[in-house]
Amino acid sequence: MKRAVPSLLAVLLVASLAAPAPAARYAIDTSHSSVGFMVKHLVVSKVRGSFEAFSGAFVFDENDLAAWEVEATIDAASIDTGNDQRDEHLRSADFFDVEKHPTLTFTAKKAVESEPGEYALHGDLTMHGVTKPVVLALEYNGSIEDPWGGTRVGFSARGKIDRKDFGLTWNKILEGGGLTVSNEVEILIEIEGIQEK
Repeated sequence: MKRAVPSLLAVLLVASLAAPAPAARYAIDTSHSSVGFMVKHLVVSKVRGSFEAFSGAFVFDENDLAAWEVEATIDAASIDTGNDQRDEHLRSADFFDVEKHPTLTFTAKKAVESEPGEYALHGDLTMHGVTKPVVLALEYNGSIEDPWGGTRVGFSARGKIDRKDFGLTWNKILEGGGLTVSNEVEILIEIEGIQEK
């Protein structure tokens, strides 16, 4: 019995199903994302804050880490810790000096998978006019088709930096030897991206 030769259409269909989807570019949906941080105050408590104005985009392909790219910009003056007096101090030359350094930027082009859905994202953070390498622990929260026909993906990112590395050195030493504000800063980020068409 003569074997049937698969049609060109069938071959192309099988190939398209087997091939991973190409990398796509996503814009950060700022209304469903957050850029936050946390620092110790007077040794005994932690104060949370956030930046309310930011923008960015990223290239993502779940099957191709080499395609990943991230670019984000944060408005330094948009810092918000829930206390106006403290926020004005943070905007001053003692800390962010927003008149001279109005933005923070983060760019990345390298991700290493630690286990399924979890990655180490290697990038460069520029803050207070200083650029330093930063590694974020990145969790991929999945992909979904939204009610308006778009594709969305979500990520959570965590990391730590030493603010002294970026020239943010203001502090006061307490009588007991501790610092008014910790030098270590925890980074807390939630990102929802919308695929660009």
